[in-house]
Order: sequence, then structure tokens, then C-alpha cells
Amino acid sequence: MRNYNSTYFLYDLSEILKEKYGVSSNSAVLICNGFLRAFRKCPENVNMDLDEWRHLLWSEALGVEYQNLADEIYPTWLQLRYTYLAITPEIKLLLNKLHHNFLLGLITNGPSNAQWEKINILKLREYFDVILVSGDLPWEKPNPRVFQKACECLGVEPRKCIMVGDKIETDILGGIQAKLGGTVWVPLNGADIESNRNYPDYIVQSVIDLPSLLPKHPTVPVFRRKVDFKLYKGIMSMPDLEDYCSNSSDGS
Repeated sequence: MRNYNSTYFLYDLSEILKEKYGVSSNSAVLICNGFLRAFRKCPENVNMDLDEWRHLLWSEALGVEYQNLADEIYPTWLQLRYTYLAITPEIKLLLNKLHHNFLLGLITNGPSNAQWEKINILKLREYFDVILVSGDLPWEKPNPRVFQKACECLGVEPRKCIMVGDKIETDILGGIQAKLGGTVWVPLNGADIESNRNYPDYIVQSVIDLPSLLPKHPTVPVFRRKVDFKLYKGIMSMPDLEDYCSNSSDGS
């Protein structure tokens, strides 16, 4: 994905509100910031359709004066969102190469419907052997059990897996606590690690540099386990899984 920041496309959207709909600069910024706060607080309402819920958030953010714009602003926001989230050609090429030689897993924190929407629109299933969404599970990163579950689904021992992520407090800490074979941090937006105790094994400035840390001539996986991506949907109803941690989303 690109260097994603939700404020980037909300700035674009505020410009659209000003130029296309005549909303004042101050009001446009307040509207977009109001939506972002509400969306980050609750990006999904399990009792409502996902589109209906987010349309409602925009209606509330627009207020009485501009509420009539919600039918146009919501699809505009959705289009901008996935333009910024889109996977670049070089990342697609990297994922294809990695998937040819390694078993790949994706772990993401957030509500189930919202995260699966991103996964499906970005067509991530074709690159990963297993995808776990915390909203479908009793745990979220950095709980080591979600990392161990991913290893179990892949049929690989934790010590033979590495975790690659951009968040020290979830990705790297979780990989360390799960006793994975290694952790690789890809810092975003000039993030600093000096004051953080959860030091990764490796740091790369771009995920494109990841192959430099991997075996030059890896063994091609003999087989790939057919994992149902929705296998863990509703697992929280099972009585033996009690270590529940509230799921969060950063609004991305």
C-alpha cells in the first residue's frame, strides 16, 4: 500500500466540499474532522449494514445545513479511501514473488466487516495463505495467541516464522511475545524506536527491502493448506476462548 494516512484524502475531500459544493473552508475542515473522529471511535455498527452505517456518520458530520450532501459525499469518500489504500505495482510484484517461495499470513486488527471489505476490495486473498481479522477472534495484536493461531493455520512452527509490521506496540511486541523466529519493523512517517524497549530484530526503511533479509534460494512450499478465510467467524461464542481483548481500528 501507499504511505497511507487518512488525513491525506480527508484533505482532498474538504477541498471537494469547498470547490464543488460551496462549503466554507472552516466548515469543510470541521465536517471532515468530525467524521474522522466518529469513524475512528466506531467504524462499524454490527446492527447495521456497513454502507448504511458510514452514510449515517457522514449525515451526522455534515449537520443540518449540508445533510443533503451525504448521498454524494459518502461514495466520494469511499472512492478516495481506496485510491489511497491501493497496493502499488511494486508491492504486488513483491507479494507475488514472496508467495511463490514462502507461506504468507496476514493479521489485522479491527472490526470484521470493515476489515474484510478492505481485504476483498484490495484482493489480498490471492497473496496470502491465511488471513486473520481480530474482529473474528477473541484476541487482537499484540496478544501472542493470534500470532500462534496464524502459525497453526499455516502449519509452521512459530520459530520458523517472522513478523513484518509498521507498529512497534502491536506487530513487533506481539511477534516477540509469540516467540517468532524474528521481527522486522518498517517504520512509517519518521517513527522513532530509540525509546522503545520492544526492539525488532531487523529494521528496513521500505517493505521492498524485505527480500534482502530472506534466504536467497528458499525452498518452495511443498503444499499449501486450504484455509477457509472465514473459518474463525463467530469463534467468540465458543466457551473455551475467554482471553478476549477489545478490537480496535485506526480508521484506515
